[in-house]
Amino acid sequence: MRFLWPEMLWLLLIVPVLIAGYVYALYQRKKSAIRYASLMLVRDAVGPHLAWRRHVPPALFLISLTAAIFAVSRPSATVILPAEFMTVVLAMDVSRSMLATDVAPNRITGAQQAARAFIEELPKNIRLGIVSFAGTAALVQAVTDKREDMLAAIDRFDLQRGTATGSGLILALSVLFPNDGIDLESILFEGGYGGYGGWGGGYGGGKAIDRAKKKPPAKEIRPVPVGSYTGGVIVLLSDGRRTTGPDPVEAAKMAADRGVRVFTVGFGTKEGASMPGSWGGGYSYWMRLDEESLKAVAKRTGGEYFHASNAQDLKQVYEHLGTKFALERQETEVSALFSAGAAALMILAALLSMLWFQRRI
Repeated sequence: MRFLWPEMLWLLLIVPVLIAGYVYALYQRKKSAIRYASLMLVRDAVGPHLAWRRHVPPALFLISLTAAIFAVSRPSATVILPAEFMTVVLAMDVSRSMLATDVAPNRITGAQQAARAFIEELPKNIRLGIVSFAGTAALVQAVTDKREDMLAAIDRFDLQRGTATGSGLILALSVLFPNDGIDLESILFEGGYGGYGGWGGGYGGGKAIDRAKKKPPAKEIRPVPVGSYTGGVIVLLSDGRRTTGPDPVEAAKMAADRGVRVFTVGFGTKEGASMPGSWGGGYSYWMRLDEESLKAVAKRTGGEYFHASNAQDLKQVYEHLGTKFALERQETEVSALFSAGAAALMILAALLSMLWFQRRI
C-alpha cells in the first residue's frame, strides 16, 4: 500500500496525544474517587460487569479517527478486478517444423484446434489480434472483437521456412502500440535471413520502391515497471529455435520497457521431432524446443512460460490464460473504504455510549 498524500500521515501524532489525555482523565477521576466515604459506593453504582465498557467507546473513537486520517492520506493498493477492456495479441509460429507429427496429427493442426477453442472461450471484453512468424512476421488479423474474423484468420496460416521468434514478438508489440513508431520495416525485411543465407524467396530479398519515404520518428519510451501495462498482453507460441531475425530475449526488453507481459508457450515434445525434408535435397532435420529463450522472454516481461506437448495440453494452457485475462491487477485508491470504516466505527461508538451510559461520548 502507498499513499498519494503521505504528508497527511503527520496527523497520526494526534492519536498518542488523545490517548495520553484519556489516561490523564482516568487518573483525575481516580483521585476524585477518594472523596466518597466508601469506594464500595462507586463499585455498586458502576457494577463490576460495566468496568470494561467505559473504555470501548473511546477506543472505537480513536480507531475511527486513525482510519479517517488514513483516508485523507489517499491510500492506494494493488487489487485484482474484472478487466474492463484488454487486447490480446496471439503470435503463432508457422515455420515448417510445425508439420512435425510428434503431436497428432501434426503440430500445426493441434495448435489451430487449440487456438480456435481459446477464441471461442475468450471473455467478451477481450479483443484479439493475430500475428504469424516464420522467416519473418506478418499481421494475419488486425485487432478485432469479432470471433468469426479471428477463427477465419487461424485457418489462413501458411507454413514457411525459418523461425524469426524475435520478429514475431516485435510485430505483436507494434500491434499493441501502433503509435510508438516501431521501425518494423528494417526489423522485418531489411534484416533478411541471417541464419539461412540466400534461402527464403521474397523475404529480405530487396527493398520496395516506396522505401525512400520518410519514416515516422520513433517515440521516446520511458521504461515503466515490468508488467504494469493493463491494456493488453502478448501470447507467443513457438515449437523451435530462432534461426533468423532479432534475438527474442532482446526483443522482450522492448515489451518490458512498456510494461507488457508476454506469456510464452513451448509446443511439442521436449525430446524434439525428426522432420522429413521436402526441400533442399530431401534430407531430414531435427527440431527441438528452445525452452530457455521462451522462459527468459516470459521472465523478463513479468509473464509466464507454459509447455504443451500435445493439443490437449495446449488447450488447457489457453483455458488457464483465458481466466487470467478476465481479471487484471490494478492500482486503485481505497480511501473510500477507510472513510466508510471510520464513519461506521464513529457511529458505533456513539450508539454504545448512549446505550450503556445514557450519554454521548
